[in-house]
Amino acid sequence: MKIPLHYQMTDYDCGPTTMLNAVSYLFDVEEIPPEVIRNIMLYSLDCYSDDCRQGERGTSSAAMMFLCNWLNGFGKVGRIPVSGQYLSGKFVSMAKDGRIVHALRCRGVAVLRCVIDVWHYILVTGVRETEDGGELQFLVFDPYYDAEAREFTGPGIELAEGHPMEYNKVISQSCFEGSGYYRLGNPDEREAVLLYNGRTELTEEKTIEYYI
Repeated sequence: MKIPLHYQMTDYDCGPTTMLNAVSYLFDVEEIPPEVIRNIMLYSLDCYSDDCRQGERGTSSAAMMFLCNWLNGFGKVGRIPVSGQYLSGKFVSMAKDGRIVHALRCRGVAVLRCVIDVWHYILVTGVRETEDGGELQFLVFDPYYDAEAREFTGPGIELAEGHPMEYNKVISQSCFEGSGYYRLGNPDEREAVLLYNGRTELTEEKTIEYYI
């Protein structure tokens, strides 16, 4: 059974909320061990504010890298068929031939760090081409709940209703490479975590047909 994706509870927990949403999107409720939820919350929200309040500067890149490695290890011991890859720098790109688009087309997801007013984590669950074959459009679940649908909107950003288990916005490729909301920022500051369900991931072995 699948459940709707969640919104963050504070201004700071977009990181763990998005990691949990990634696992929730990839796996049924019955498949997810409580240990996954516990450890995502335990190792995130590790950044301190200027007045030394833990978690009030969100989740660090180091914590995201650790969680990706931990999930990889958890998958290898057979508890849940999850695997992941941590990307940084120039490898974080929304180009058609990039690693993120490849992961999405293989039925994986991307936990992506971007910039709104501050650094922010969102979940990218799918990609599609426009009718004219131009720039790509990405299916995104932004965990920041905007009741009046007024914040973080603009050209290339569409609100999407009716898909609570998949996405709540459709964001054009140009937005990620631009200077407005959801931009990826400077190449040396970029970060993403790719996650897969081994049972649904498309691989060469699953897609190549052999002819005798």
